[in-house]
Amino acid sequence: MPPETIQRLLRLAPLAEIQARIAAVAPPVPAREIDLADACGRVLAADVAVAAPLPPQALALRDGFAVASHSVTDAGPYAPVPVAPVWVETGAPLPPAADAVLAPDAVTVTDGRAEAVAAAGAGDGVLPAGADADATPLRRAGDALRASDVAALRAAGLRRAAVREPRLRVAWTHADIAPEHDAVAALIARDISCQGGQATVDWTPGEAKLSDLLARDDDDAVIAIGGTGAGGRDRSVHVLSRVGRLDLHGMGIRPGETAALGTVRSRPVLVLPGRLDAALAAWLIVGRHLLARLTGRAGSDPAPKVALTRKVVSVIGLAEVFPVGWRDDGVEPLAAGYFPLQALTRAAGWIFVPPESEGFAAGTTVELRPLP
Repeated sequence: MPPETIQRLLRLAPLAEIQARIAAVAPPVPAREIDLADACGRVLAADVAVAAPLPPQALALRDGFAVASHSVTDAGPYAPVPVAPVWVETGAPLPPAADAVLAPDAVTVTDGRAEAVAAAGAGDGVLPAGADADATPLRRAGDALRASDVAALRAAGLRRAAVREPRLRVAWTHADIAPEHDAVAALIARDISCQGGQATVDWTPGEAKLSDLLARDDDDAVIAIGGTGAGGRDRSVHVLSRVGRLDLHGMGIRPGETAALGTVRSRPVLVLPGRLDAALAAWLIVGRHLLARLTGRAGSDPAPKVALTRKVVSVIGLAEVFPVGWRDDGVEPLAAGYFPLQALTRAAGWIFVPPESEGFAAGTTVELRPLP
């Protein structure tokens, strides 16, 4: 192979530079309204709030007898108190004078005379007006909607929401691996969907097919997989530089050092290594950051804190991913630099070591981040 055709890494761009470049080329995509039934996992583009407090008036939280609590303050089995209760069922409005709901067995009726045999405090068995939702937004712009969020919003009577849902094209470039045997593109596409985007996978073996895909303009970003190294058939970075603009080739991350970033007609293109562990690590550190920018996501969910049972050694200047497995008193690193398949399948999650760190000593508390 002529030396001039080799895709050489001239430098490893530090993580801060990578993130700054992503900020420059990946603004949030335009918002659009979708049905809430389809909004699980999507990122809100605007706050979601009810038009008026819910419920508009106090409601019964259980089936029973609506009473004024002050009238039954001293009621008990040996001191029944005459009442004129009104039967209400769950979800029904309370009568104007009532502020509590007694359970059915708390009232006895004999010869048409009703008596309370249990006391009730104000608000017992009652959902106060405005308790379900007030003027405070139920979820805010930048939040990713969970299934429970969607259920609550629909229960509040909302039917649609404004979201940012970027469309990403995942290009699998390996000519030797047929789509049905692909392991990497399917993983990345699934995580894109879980993180708030839409993913479409295309098989693009050869420079011509990848060039054609990069030249399209019907996606918000492209994730190309494979062809980032210095091998005889590694051409993805050359194709990106020819079709668009190559900003970075070589990143200060491990594994995944050969990843590249650029644009084609202002559309961001991230090229991941073809090796599973390298692609995964680069995606976790760089790809998810890119996707978060496109969705306008405000931040990731807090990760649980765990203790390291063995030290982790890292290289200053590199941002590193370490898969970790459970031990009785915490987690231990399973691999470094390269992740054997068994390390991935046995991992409880992964930990991130920032580039300014030499690693963590045994006993250090770290964040356990979930794998896709």
